[in-house]
Amino acid sequence: MTPTLSTQTVVAVIGAGAMGAGIAQVAAVAGHSVKLLDLRPDAAALAIDSIRAQLEKMAAKGKISPQAAEAASARLQIAGQLADLADAGLVVEAIVENLQAKQKLFAELEALVSEDCILASNTSSMSITAIGAALKHPQRLAGLHFFNPAPLMALVEVVSGLATDPAVANTLLATAAAWGKTPVHARSTPGFIVNRVARPYYAEALRVLQEGGADCATLDACLREAGGFRMGPFELMDLIGHDVNFAVTRSVWSAFFNDPRFLPSLIQQELVDAGYLGKKTGRGFYSYQEGAARPLPATEPAQPFAHDVVVYGLAPAVRALVSRLSAQGRSFTQVMAPQGDTVATAGGATLRVTDGRSATRCAFDTKTPNTVLIDLALDYAKATRLAVSVAAQCDPAAASKVIGLLQAARFGVSLLQDIPGLIVMRTVAMLANEAADAVNQGVCDVAAVDTAMQLGVNYPCGPLAWANAVGLKQISSVLGHLAQTYGEDRYRTSPLIQQLVYAAKAF
Repeated sequence: MTPTLSTQTVVAVIGAGAMGAGIAQVAAVAGHSVKLLDLRPDAAALAIDSIRAQLEKMAAKGKISPQAAEAASARLQIAGQLADLADAGLVVEAIVENLQAKQKLFAELEALVSEDCILASNTSSMSITAIGAALKHPQRLAGLHFFNPAPLMALVEVVSGLATDPAVANTLLATAAAWGKTPVHARSTPGFIVNRVARPYYAEALRVLQEGGADCATLDACLREAGGFRMGPFELMDLIGHDVNFAVTRSVWSAFFNDPRFLPSLIQQELVDAGYLGKKTGRGFYSYQEGAARPLPATEPAQPFAHDVVVYGLAPAVRALVSRLSAQGRSFTQVMAPQGDTVATAGGATLRVTDGRSATRCAFDTKTPNTVLIDLALDYAKATRLAVSVAAQCDPAAASKVIGLLQAARFGVSLLQDIPGLIVMRTVAMLANEAADAVNQGVCDVAAVDTAMQLGVNYPCGPLAWANAVGLKQISSVLGHLAQTYGEDRYRTSPLIQQLVYAAKAF
């Protein structure tokens, strides 16, 4: 069994900002004596005062006993200078994201602390290998990436650089677990797990917006109400801050030698250039000025329910449609045998789930002019909104019958321009593709990437588990059609997904 750090081990935290203070609180509550150092005058003292106030609030709410809160408060100390950290068994750096500053700090620490002291960086994306290159003994250095706010967020990424001793990483994994966190192990590559795999959540929405697929409010609503995400990408970027989000995207893109999969968005660059950084500046994709009205998603007006509705097969979308129509007392015919990828027909129109083609291309390929596509949903039975697209060849009267069918099943319907893959399907496919590439390249394993994305950014499902549920053949088809449409390497399918499809296996 891998040993955790004893609670007798002194933990030093350098940097008393939000992250450093949060890490100090976690370690103190876990039973360690904690020394907090910050070169800014009074920063450490103010941070400790804030931590103690937080502990008092937790005790008042019954989240921690008054005795435990008092004991944790007593374990917090201010370090006046680097030399005060000489007795630490673990030093966690949480300073500015600057390689030279981190290298200089760790080189100074290496000459000060004992040989068995573990050095850890809370960097969110910088190379642990590069940070450790300045050390005489880089094997003692690893990444220990907490998420903000550290006391509340369960995920911790433990990151191994090229020289990191596996025993050091294992000790940090065990220690983070003992601190009540859920640690995952990653190899040091740009963005680690979360900041790498999350890029498509923003990138695909920005791409659809740039192509005029729909407005921000509609795309956000579709990803929340059909995709099950807690926040849509535009409201989330506004919350994070476009300066921060754009900088991370640029950093990952640059670190991967300008791989088009991580290409930054000109739309977001414009917002940053204008100083429209989101909620903190009062304006981003949305206005946060006092009295500003939040725009509503586009929702189709009510359409009549057709009297010739037929649903086919037992696919998830079909089962949900049958259940929801039955609950509303609607009359329809159910054909148990599947009819290719057809979900339903109504008023002469055919309804299908998007496979990454535009509705117009799908209508052409299938010789079915009256084609309407619906988007992916995390759970069609619970979704309150679905995005749809209509082929250019489709008779508007036929399209209205399909929209009426979906509305009769109690879906809010948002009509998008005929964008390939709509919004939820292409986003989930690209998230799964990036997660698969991380696994294929040995950055982490399947369990780690799914855990990281659920706990680190609150995704409703791990991307690889979600890909399994949709079907890897379907995910591969979506990616292939997107690549064919755009002619870009951005949508290349991960070799791991290809291999699993050929082998008829899942993650």
